[in-house]
Amino acid sequence: MEGDCLSCMKYLMFVFNFFIFLGGACLLGVGIWVLVDPTGFREIVATNPLLTTGAYIVLAMGGLLFLLGFLGCCGAVRENRCLLLFFFMFILVIFLVELSAAILAFIFREHLTREFFTRELTKHYQGNNDTDVFSATWNSVMITFGCCGVNGPEDFRTASVFRLLTPDSEVPKACCRREPQTRDGVLLSREECQLGRSPFINKQGCYTVILNTFETYVYLAGAFAIGVLAIELFLMIFAMCLFRGIQ
Repeated sequence: MEGDCLSCMKYLMFVFNFFIFLGGACLLGVGIWVLVDPTGFREIVATNPLLTTGAYIVLAMGGLLFLLGFLGCCGAVRENRCLLLFFFMFILVIFLVELSAAILAFIFREHLTREFFTRELTKHYQGNNDTDVFSATWNSVMITFGCCGVNGPEDFRTASVFRLLTPDSEVPKACCRREPQTRDGVLLSREECQLGRSPFINKQGCYTVILNTFETYVYLAGAFAIGVLAIELFLMIFAMCLFRGIQ
């Protein structure tokens, strides 16, 4: 009976580690995408060292989970006590680091507020200057989502650099309505738009549009993170049970 129980734990541990392996591969992919993304999406918040560091943390954790899942699968199949003990200690450290990262993310969540993005936009946005990564990224976001500024077109009234570079325009070209609403879409009227005429401007702010678009994915990401932590907890229990049961 005891042998059957250990055999069941061994295969359960293999299955759980396979999911950890897949989760690590996903995080690794996300981390690499953020760092090499050709649209430069991360440059929107590049002035915040915490967020830039977060991208590297995701990349590092993805690599560790990828390696951990691989080692866990091997340890379960080979029934090696040394490997199982190493696996237990390794996953315990990762579990504590992930828990700490989740707590820090909750504490510093105010860095992703509407006020933060508004402040950064009004300080650094340079209009149609595509040589500036921050401005080019904001232009891509506004065109893609059919939005204007963080809160709306009124953000550009206080955008110091934008007002200095384009004193005759109320809003940048990226805020103008297009048909269809894509980068290759035809502007309804660039002149009327940049004079601030309502029918030709995308009035909705990007913060609300993007938040509504990704709200479902945020909850899915949170559920995925909780699931990973739960799996890691079970893996530690299974690893220790196998360690004690293997002669």
